[in-house]
Amino acid sequence: MEAAVTVCVIGAGLSGLAAAYALRERGLDFVCLEKSPGVGGIWRRPSAGEPGPAYQALHLNSAKQLTGFAAFPMSDELPLYPRHSDVAGYLREFAEWAGLLPYVEFRTEVVSVRQDGHGGWTVVSRDASGLETRRVFDQVVVASGHHNVPAMPDPLPPGAESFTGALLHSSDFMDGRDFAGQRVVVVGMGASGVDVAADLSRYAARTVLSVRRGLHVIPKQLYGMSVDLIAEAPWFTAKSLEEQRDFVEQALEVARGRMSDYGLPEPDHRIFSSAVTISDEILSRIRHGAVLPKPGVASLEGSTVRFADGSSTEADAVVFCTGFDWRFGFLPDGHPAGAAGPVRLYRRVVAPQWPGLLFLGLIRPVGSITRLVEAQAQWVARLLSGEALLPAADVMGKEIDGYLAGIERRYGLSTGSSIQVDVGSYLRELREA
Repeated sequence: MEAAVTVCVIGAGLSGLAAAYALRERGLDFVCLEKSPGVGGIWRRPSAGEPGPAYQALHLNSAKQLTGFAAFPMSDELPLYPRHSDVAGYLREFAEWAGLLPYVEFRTEVVSVRQDGHGGWTVVSRDASGLETRRVFDQVVVASGHHNVPAMPDPLPPGAESFTGALLHSSDFMDGRDFAGQRVVVVGMGASGVDVAADLSRYAARTVLSVRRGLHVIPKQLYGMSVDLIAEAPWFTAKSLEEQRDFVEQALEVARGRMSDYGLPEPDHRIFSSAVTISDEILSRIRHGAVLPKPGVASLEGSTVRFADGSSTEADAVVFCTGFDWRFGFLPDGHPAGAAGPVRLYRRVVAPQWPGLLFLGLIRPVGSITRLVEAQAQWVARLLSGEALLPAADVMGKEIDGYLAGIERRYGLSTGSSIQVDVGSYLRELREA
């Protein structure tokens, strides 16, 4: 009689809960290790007052229909784009409904994960009292997210050491009220940049948004439909990439005009050739004079921030919304999902040269991530239960090479771009596996 497959799931955020649910549904033996006091990942942190990528003004950018788990939809009473506390509460309710809480060890940090000489994985964890536990598992599923290391500009702008105000990363930002009456420069126009600038503009004496490179800003809805619902709609996914681009670019021209109409740089690339920014607020805040757009920061001196066009402003704080890297410090050096080069995972999940090591949620879709993570988790559960099989390592390597070659043609190859996926095609790939 074969021994049961034992699995360690690292993280109890959205991805970890998806993994736990899929494994429990198939009766597989697993434990989930979570370093925080509760489930929910980044969504629980603002209410808990914990630093991280979330902040008090955070709401979903994706529709609740696609962000909730398929088997446990979000309540009809919630708005289409719920607040962070609503999402955190929902994830807790899902874990209770699915019977997952008994499988989660809270306040337990994973210290190291190493493959032993027999193909197993030794996981060392540390509880809140500092006690370390060593256990061996057949499989390790890393589902701890990829927003855990703040990425500050390196180097900082010239003169940063002389700046008399505060230099912050968006991970240090919690609430615009904390900057009431101050003059603040926000650097970056990604998701956190536009949210932070919009929030600040309600309380700060002056809010400046510094943008070095043009990005496509997409409203949460086009033609009355949530954009992530469009991204998964069969009529949209049936289009070629060029047809999808034409459709979205024409819709954006009607919905918001050109980025230069708002004093922002025009993107130097077509839609879906780089990350997009989803926001209903930032362009309106600019139009109403609450946010002043400026080019990239050239230098800092005393309380003065100078921009690339020669203009300047006085500032009490500069908030760098320059994104996050990820570090899986518990994994050995050289693992295939490091932040120093392209991520090399078969179907964005499996490490071919590291049998038994899998990753969930290490992807960046244009649209909601939940359906993709659910599909990843269900595929992993099929693999671990023997219902699905992996090809040989060299075959998996060829798939990875082909995927990265396509990424390089479309986006240019970097660590961040190497986890970019298209919702429709990636869902089909996983569901048909």
